[in-house]
Amino acid sequence: MLNIALFGAGRIGQIHAVSIASHKETCLYSVIDPYQENAQILAQKYQSRIQTTEEAMFDPDVHGVLIASATDTHADLIELAARHNKMIFCEKPVHLNLERIRQCLAVVKTSQVPLFVGFNRRYDPQFRRLKNLFQAGKIGNAESLIITSRDPSPPSAEYIQVSGGIFRDMTIHDFDMARFIIGEEPCTIYAQGSNLVDPAIGLAGDIDTAFIVMKFPSGAMATIANSRRSGYGYDQRLELHGEKGLLTAGNIKENNVELWGESGCLSAKPEHFFLQRYREAYIAEWNHFVDVMAGRATPETTGFDGEQALFLADKSLESLKIGKEIKL
Repeated sequence: MLNIALFGAGRIGQIHAVSIASHKETCLYSVIDPYQENAQILAQKYQSRIQTTEEAMFDPDVHGVLIASATDTHADLIELAARHNKMIFCEKPVHLNLERIRQCLAVVKTSQVPLFVGFNRRYDPQFRRLKNLFQAGKIGNAESLIITSRDPSPPSAEYIQVSGGIFRDMTIHDFDMARFIIGEEPCTIYAQGSNLVDPAIGLAGDIDTAFIVMKFPSGAMATIANSRRSGYGYDQRLELHGEKGLLTAGNIKENNVELWGESGCLSAKPEHFFLQRYREAYIAEWNHFVDVMAGRATPETTGFDGEQALFLADKSLESLKIGKEIKL
């Protein structure tokens, strides 16, 4: 049995706690969170212990750590875990500063411990099937990729101020998906954006509506459409066009019942939020990390992927500011 120390007992930590406790090869050994009430609730639910960061790192019975704490703690915790020879699962992003990520990854490389970065959308069954069909040659060479990602409602202005902005907080998933699906590193990027959803977001120095266009060395192009608001649920779609056809992955609806009548067809809305939409993806990525810890696999999503996603976010912000395409 592999013992896991969970850092962060908030919303994401609670989701991961379910995966850890449900897997036959892992045990939620301990919970670490500065908010003792959250930690106690989770520890009682899964009969786990509460530890400090130092206790977890020095505990020889802790085999791996899952970092789901505040973003500004990620890099420090990764370095501590690496130096104490713990296997590491970290939620995105590794950090909001590119140089800090590179420092962190250097420590991981020196320590030679596995690091998995939780870009969970790669493990969504629909998106994974699309990727597999593309790799199998079903549509030939890729020509264009369209990624649609719209949140059901905007976050608070307070959250925006600590999030790093839409590109580092929201679009970072889509940057990773574009690289994952196309299988190349983009060579140019161009971004445009507006503040249309909530004036408070603009006052906080951010945008809430964005389009990003990336070009890849093969000539394939990817377009990302983002919005902090949709009136119909969590909008998550992919469309990959190739020389021989088209692959699409649509929204997961609240149910699959459709009502047909004289006035047309009525169907359910997409799932409301990411916790529902990517439920299976969270389980699948944990299954993969267990394989990593057990020596059956190496991390498919690494610190390099975390670094590249933030690099593209930073370059998008640069493009937005100067209004020009950036060569990468």
